[in-house]
Amino acid sequence: MSPGEPLQILQERRGEAIVLQPQGDVDLSRSPQMRQSLASAAAARPQRVVVDLSKVPYMDSSGVATLVESLQHARRDGWRLVICDLHPKVRSIFQIAKLEGVFTICDSVEAALSA
Repeated sequence: MSPGEPLQILQERRGEAIVLQPQGDVDLSRSPQMRQSLASAAAARPQRVVVDLSKVPYMDSSGVATLVESLQHARRDGWRLVICDLHPKVRSIFQIAKLEGVFTICDSVEAALSA
């Protein structure tokens, strides 16, 4: 995926959950698409939204901020946000920001669906 190209985000309903799978870097230019996909998923009133980050090799602070904002909405509105399958570079951002204890982070979509 080249710079400036829209972020592809696959969405799948899995029972009472919605799984989102962004594909590509989540940076300042693409985080609004992520925010819109998360809001759209939440509007469907699932019990949980799983964000599969297996195809996100890079995420900057705007991407992290988008996930933090969605986590706040989830807590306020009574649904769960779970992220899973983080690339090492993306995981290190969550470690540096000390967000590993704030988010529910799982190794796989299957684990996230039952977390």
